[in-house]
Amino acid sequence: MKKRITEDRVVDIVVYILLALIGIVTLYPFYYTIICSFNDGLDLMKGGVYLWPRKFTLANYKLFLEDADWIHAFWVSVAKTVIGTGLCTVFTSMFSYALSRKNLMFKKAYRFIVVFTMYFSGGLIPYYILLKELHLLNTFWVYVIPGMVNGFFVMTGINFFGSIPETILESARIDGASEFSILTKIVLPVSKPFLATLALFAAVGQWNSWLDSAYYVRDNELRTMSYKMMTTINQTLASAANADAAGQMSQANTATTFTVQATAMVVSMLPIMCVYPFLQKYFVQGMMIGAVKE
Repeated sequence: MKKRITEDRVVDIVVYILLALIGIVTLYPFYYTIICSFNDGLDLMKGGVYLWPRKFTLANYKLFLEDADWIHAFWVSVAKTVIGTGLCTVFTSMFSYALSRKNLMFKKAYRFIVVFTMYFSGGLIPYYILLKELHLLNTFWVYVIPGMVNGFFVMTGINFFGSIPETILESARIDGASEFSILTKIVLPVSKPFLATLALFAAVGQWNSWLDSAYYVRDNELRTMSYKMMTTINQTLASAANADAAGQMSQANTATTFTVQATAMVVSMLPIMCVYPFLQKYFVQGMMIGAVKE
């Protein structure tokens, strides 16, 4: 018995050590980015900054907040994320609820179409032509309309809504409730795990997406924060534009291009980090949807 307890303790110690190492490897890049955002840019170029800022400064955040382009891109990303997440949650849940009903005509055909689009696509050029014909190119709506329905979560929602007892829905129909009333007053209130998981994934996808801004938008007023970060990171110090920017940043309290990039990364992480704790309980439940069969 004592031997068994000793073995359990050894296993627990090994597991905790491995978890600690994995946690450090996973979290340290985020921590290092935060350190860089609060460190003097020229001092950071000397190296040796690993655990805390060697020369603390708020110049990077001051420069970031004073840059009208960054602030405008930030609010474009916020609007894109809020509107895109809301539309995706509403339309995906409605579509998946409709496909979960047993008496829906051509239900198998609709499901086949959804699954087919998950595995196959028309390609970038046909998709670009489609957006052009729909007059979505170079507009704000190119960010949100194509993502209003998510095929993966449609299939997940079908399984979730299908698990709701049909007797409850039949009772509501007998009482004269319409399908829309059943959806909004009965189905959605008990579907918080699915809705929270869908909203969180949709929000993260919208917030981090930059390809749509790169391919389908030409107006700089519509550029998102993730796109601006990507283009800034890809710029070389040898280019004339980047050299001018580096000179401006050096004059602004010794901030550098890299420290401003780190500051933008920290600012971009904050919204998701603030939202996730409130959705964590539902997110964990939502991830188990369809994982257990009775």
